[in-house]
Amino acid sequence: MKALLGLGQALLHALDPERAHELAVKSLELGFYPRAPAPDDPRLAQKLWGLGFGNPIGMAAGFDKDARVYRPLLAMGLGFVEVGTLTPKPQPGNPSPRIFRSAADGAIINRLGFNNAGQEAALSRLTARRQGILGVNIGAGRDSKDRIGDYVSGVARMGAVADYLTINISSPNTPGLRDLQAPDVLDALLARVQAARRAAERSPPLLVKLAPDIADAALPEIIQIIQAHAVDGIVVSNTTLARDGLTDRSFARETGGLSGRPLFARSTRMLARIFRFTEGKLPLIGVGGIDSGATALAKIEAGASLLQLYTGLVFEGPELIVRIKQALIETMEQAKLDSLTPRIGRRAEAWAERPLS
Repeated sequence: MKALLGLGQALLHALDPERAHELAVKSLELGFYPRAPAPDDPRLAQKLWGLGFGNPIGMAAGFDKDARVYRPLLAMGLGFVEVGTLTPKPQPGNPSPRIFRSAADGAIINRLGFNNAGQEAALSRLTARRQGILGVNIGAGRDSKDRIGDYVSGVARMGAVADYLTINISSPNTPGLRDLQAPDVLDALLARVQAARRAAERSPPLLVKLAPDIADAALPEIIQIIQAHAVDGIVVSNTTLARDGLTDRSFARETGGLSGRPLFARSTRMLARIFRFTEGKLPLIGVGGIDSGATALAKIEAGASLLQLYTGLVFEGPELIVRIKQALIETMEQAKLDSLTPRIGRRAEAWAERPLS
């Protein structure tokens, strides 16, 4: 996450991407990071699921995998942080090298494979939390013989410390995981997960994170099942296996999920289609390719109530958070609005009808 910590972008870009990421996390742990310059403008506030978000900009899952630095991330001015993906047991993930970046394309390819220290290791850090909105992203173990059971146990365990939970069934880096998005399997998964959630002492909102590569024809049935099980929201989207728009050929040959600028159009189109299918009645978190105020606004106008960043911060640094807030405030001032709500989904129809390149 490059210049996040007062370390120069040139220094971090000179390092192996995974080493640079760990250095960024360590720097956050040690307190070397820029604090938010001012309190949030009240017009940026959003209220969803009974939670008051000071602003709609969050950190996507994947950066703070083990819930080590969510407090510093919030102090930088983010409205919320989603930690994880956390699996029931610790796992090392896929062999290195497994993260690749292209400055020319403003993109990252990763094939990490849910590397994390496990849910138990994160619990104590999350239990001690005092403020800020925190989502917990949970996944299934790579070698699990009951992947649905992993989500059930994850909901029961992590629901006690999460403001919301995200079921990650869309990573391309755990073999077979995306099969859980198939309608019949998804139906069974959500039935068991919601039963576990109802039985738990604490029942935070439940979100599902989808892949951007779901076929247009398959999407309506998937959304119908999600709504039938009273899921509270959808995160749109995870990384893509597509390589559309890449100019760096050696980078494009790497396997794994692609994030960043080339993902923007694909993920935003899917966001708009889901907004249209749900008639704007289900809160959506827009993720993928947000690297400016203009792309943040486009996500909102395609149907996002909240936003999540990651790769954009790698290339743009923490000032991206400030720039997005300023752009959103300027938009509201020009339109004489008191909140972003009237802009949500304003251009969803146009985005939904865009062809995939």
